[in-house]
Amino acid sequence: MWKEKPSSIAKKNPEMPIYYISVSKKNEKKLLESHSRCVNIEKFLKLDTAYKGLGVDRKAACLAIQDGIIVDAGSAITIDIMQSGIHLGGYILPGLSNYKRLFSSIDALRMDFNFDISLVSLPQNTRDAISFGCIRSIVLTIQNVAKDDCVYFTGGDGKFLSRFFDRSIYDNTLVFKGMLKVLQNNLKGLL
Repeated sequence: MWKEKPSSIAKKNPEMPIYYISVSKKNEKKLLESHSRCVNIEKFLKLDTAYKGLGVDRKAACLAIQDGIIVDAGSAITIDIMQSGIHLGGYILPGLSNYKRLFSSIDALRMDFNFDISLVSLPQNTRDAISFGCIRSIVLTIQNVAKDDCVYFTGGDGKFLSRFFDRSIYDNTLVFKGMLKVLQNNLKGLL
């Protein structure tokens, strides 16, 4: 199990099959050009949900968790609720980098976040005010749906956001764990 950046996909052993999912057709094309035995397992990702248009990466992460809240904090932040293996629904927020980008068009507000910000005390300067507003809005939105459930974080900003939750687990392999579960259940049909 491994992850590579689309800009640096290395050639693999041609005898070894590579099982993958992709949210980007452009990046998928690069993978297919790098290796002759690629198998897209998207059609095997069966999730009990009424949600229409759920991304394949979100499906895979949800399949890894039976009960809890799944937060994938990347360029967008996706929040999905799983209960007894059923996907109850979810929603999407801008990621921290996109919050920052929103302020970049305003000269006086173009600054880096303070990632050491307290979400308890009111800010006393502009940098902290921007950081507080963006980070706290994300945290409170997740806390509102999570209540006492365990929150599973993944993605580039997942580790940072997980620190604001008492019942949280950061796992940067959550999507892969869902894929592995699907592979273990369907391997005979894939070969």
